[in-house]
Amino acid sequence: MLQLIEPNLYLGCRQAAEDINVLKNHNITHILTIEDEPLSEEITKNECFTTKHIFLYDLQYNQNLISHLDDTYTFISEGLTKGTVLVHCLMGVSRSASVVIAFMMKKYHLMYEEAYEKVNRKRRICPNPGFEAQLKLYEKIGYQLDTQHTSYRLFRLRTAARQINNHGLLHQDSLDLIIPDPGLAEPKSGHFAYYCSQCSRILAPKSSCIPHENENEICEKSFFVMPIAWMKHVAKTTKNKLLCPNCSTEVGSFNWGEDGIQCECSVKISPAFCLMPPQVKYRSE
Repeated sequence: MLQLIEPNLYLGCRQAAEDINVLKNHNITHILTIEDEPLSEEITKNECFTTKHIFLYDLQYNQNLISHLDDTYTFISEGLTKGTVLVHCLMGVSRSASVVIAFMMKKYHLMYEEAYEKVNRKRRICPNPGFEAQLKLYEKIGYQLDTQHTSYRLFRLRTAARQINNHGLLHQDSLDLIIPDPGLAEPKSGHFAYYCSQCSRILAPKSSCIPHENENEICEKSFFVMPIAWMKHVAKTTKNKLLCPNCSTEVGSFNWGEDGIQCECSVKISPAFCLMPPQVKYRSE
């Protein structure tokens, strides 16, 4: 039901986490639940245990594992300083295994494959392909959630793209991807941004840029950015032209589809929110 992965850290299934005798026999003091259902109050209100519940389905898509990994690392680390930790999901094979792999990766600065092998030697595991991809991304962004990292932004956008392509609109948990309209804020002197060439209306802050490379150089033939609030129907249409919200000049286009938008440099971005020179200029205020 549960296996010791390293001193005082167990990986197991829900059955183990709900068995008081098993928990006491293994001196478990901290229980981390990675499931869509919490443990019973017999466990969560038992003074013998410190518990934490992370809501997560075992689905390949639409589950943001990375967003929880800072919290799960902290809980496991603190638990190990005070006692013995059990990390579990329903079967102890995918969700909880992914969390333990992430813990090992960060603690020992391991590549995904190395951490996977360490855990798999102690308990047979099989993270779903979506979690595996996120753990490799976790390695790429330095074992810590960085919401501004280009690779993490693209992961979030691709998750959102599946939502809008399958259901016709963004889910509530993806609406935070849409950046507030910078044209409604007081401009800051010296800050670089993207402007409409026709009327000088600010369209996008520099921080919204998603750079792409062509032959190891940052390409500036097209400006790819995050979705922004002034982009009409961006949360409920798969693709559309982009018009300046002030003068209605066509300044680009967006496409949530897999075909995305191809830059003049031949690189294709998907999904894509593209501002096109010369209709758009990049300069400081």
